[in-house]
Amino acid sequence: MITRYSVGNASSFSYFCPAHIKDRKKDMENKRPLILISNDDGIMAKGLNELIRFLRPLGEIVVMAPDRPRSGNSTAVTSTTPVHYSLVRKDVGLSIYKCSGTPTDCVKLAKHLVLDREPDLIVGGINHGDNSATNVHYSGTMGVVIEGCLNGIPSIGFSLCSHDIDADFDAAAPYVRKIAEMVLEKGLPPLTCLNVNFPDTPEIKGVKICEQSKGRWIHEWEACPRRNDANYFWLTGEFADHEPENEKNDHWALTNGYAAITPTTVDLTAYGFMDELRGYCRQAGI
Repeated sequence: MITRYSVGNASSFSYFCPAHIKDRKKDMENKRPLILISNDDGIMAKGLNELIRFLRPLGEIVVMAPDRPRSGNSTAVTSTTPVHYSLVRKDVGLSIYKCSGTPTDCVKLAKHLVLDREPDLIVGGINHGDNSATNVHYSGTMGVVIEGCLNGIPSIGFSLCSHDIDADFDAAAPYVRKIAEMVLEKGLPPLTCLNVNFPDTPEIKGVKICEQSKGRWIHEWEACPRRNDANYFWLTGEFADHEPENEKNDHWALTNGYAAITPTTVDLTAYGFMDELRGYCRQAGI
């Protein structure tokens, strides 16, 4: 597979040029906002269907979701087999498709083959299980959001701290709508998306703007009975929070009943280390 990239700084993204923003706002005045939705729990997930219900009053909705659970796929793409999609449902202002690929495949397919115009907003979720802290790196829901962000489209990921297939999302509903409305109106900075997590509580105390918690997963594998002379394991684990008392991080906010909004950048460059690294390279003679 040959992939071609256009290299440049953030200002080279046409979406962020002032003239383009004006044209985009004018276009939005004439049309209802186009919102593209996907997830990683699959087309049948309750969280996806609740997200559609919450956002449908805000604009035209197009859903392209995996045809089966794809949790933990992160930003993976399918490159060794063909990917296919099909229409599941079509109503006024709502089109739902299912796709054989990953969450990122879903966004790519919808954007390039299904949509007749650029989406005004891309939304991932609502995920069954939180994507706070290091989970953001594994999340297929955030894979949806990162793909949108890389294309210069305002993007939000929503997750709930419950893996229950019949989880209750009602407490999150007003926050989902208001955050989506805010981003549709204000936009987001270049290469920045939002990772929004909700506690699993009947009533949410409010919103905290958070940094990503520092921690890691431990005790990650659980042994299963041996079969056919092979060892089998289930991926499991416990999250070890390295800063449990840090009231600025998302894990603390969720533990204390607040919705956590973490502005997330897709530029992974460690700018603060660059000068020091140059010094190391000079010392090493490279």
